[in-house]
Amino acid sequence: METFPHGIHPKGNKERSANAAVSEFSTPEIVAVPLSQHAGKAAIAAVSKGDYVKVGQKLGEADGAISAAVFSSVSGEVTAIEKRPTATGHCEHVIIKNDGKYDEEKLAPLKNPAPEQIVRRIADCGIVGMGGAGFPTAVKLAPRDKVDTLIINAAECEPYLTCDYRILKEYPREFLLGARYIAAALGLENFFVGLEANKADAAELLEKTASDNGISAKTVLCHTKYPQGAEKQLIYAVTKRKVRVGKLPSNVGVIVCNVHTALSVFYAVEEGEKSYKRIVTVSGGGVKTPANFWIRTGTPVSTVLDACGGIGDDAVKLLIGGPMMGFAQSNGDISVTKTTSGILLLTADEVNSEQSGPCINCASCVKACPMKLMPVYIDACILSGDVSGAEKYGAMNCIECGSCAFVCPARRPLVQSMRLAKKKIREKGGKR
Repeated sequence: METFPHGIHPKGNKERSANAAVSEFSTPEIVAVPLSQHAGKAAIAAVSKGDYVKVGQKLGEADGAISAAVFSSVSGEVTAIEKRPTATGHCEHVIIKNDGKYDEEKLAPLKNPAPEQIVRRIADCGIVGMGGAGFPTAVKLAPRDKVDTLIINAAECEPYLTCDYRILKEYPREFLLGARYIAAALGLENFFVGLEANKADAAELLEKTASDNGISAKTVLCHTKYPQGAEKQLIYAVTKRKVRVGKLPSNVGVIVCNVHTALSVFYAVEEGEKSYKRIVTVSGGGVKTPANFWIRTGTPVSTVLDACGGIGDDAVKLLIGGPMMGFAQSNGDISVTKTTSGILLLTADEVNSEQSGPCINCASCVKACPMKLMPVYIDACILSGDVSGAEKYGAMNCIECGSCAFVCPARRPLVQSMRLAKKKIREKGGKR
């Protein structure tokens, strides 16, 4: 099996939801759809208070090259447009009173589309990277460099999360056809699917489904190790190509897309469906009934938790995303978006709440870092105000995977130091 240097082996905890089949979540009477559900600029509101909107109707226009359109997930009246909190900040939200009719506005299906038609359809449907990064997919599929390899990232290396795994198990044909459309958009006839070894059953199913449908896809089993699903690490595991510091995957002829992104491309091309819903894993020791749901964007996280038994007395932490790279929340008053892969409620036994102490110079963080950085030095530099030193030690190359903090015996908040270092470097006009 293939892998990359360094990394860690956190407990997977995927058994909680791995066998929970995907089900439709009942959408509430009020949804609050954020106009920022992607990397880059937030969308610009395309509706006004009092407007009637349909499912799939555009609520926000993409603002510039790095942005994405946002669509309504329900039909009903726009009651307000106001700034509200998100998992990572604040942005304008379109508040809609759901009339329960779900009248939908779709595009015409594409038959034997040309590469440029596929890219246009992806942009028109507002599809972004749904593994968490949210980079607009249409932009990714128009690289300046010549690309000869497409990898679909099915590693899903974050503990607890199983939404991608359930797609592979329940929608293998749709997923593979979506991936083939992505490959066609790049002028390629085949593609790789990179999976961790703990998904060998899914790999076997994909191989059979690809063969039955005449799809040229090769599955590559990688070691179950974190962060196997990080872009540069997966590229190395599958192709042995190295993406150099400051370079993009396309610079070495590779494009990487997420499983859910490929599934969304299938629905966009063959059914004309806009990106307004996704599969979300709800798990953790504090969740009474772990689940995988199809959830419409704008649905409050609190409503989802209520459907799974509510927030129990033993829950101490709410996370959006996985436990390694997700974002802690003070409450569930935020909305599900295109990039919400997981909603986790963790108990005290699952959270390390030890007080951080001084660095003991053990170099555990250095041994774990998949980017071969020295987090200990970056941490020391930024705490002493030495921004140039933090930049010299490669802070901008950190992928914020959390491996360093996970292994640190002193419980240093190293990821926070990396993020602070990046912020300070950008403020002084350093590398982007």
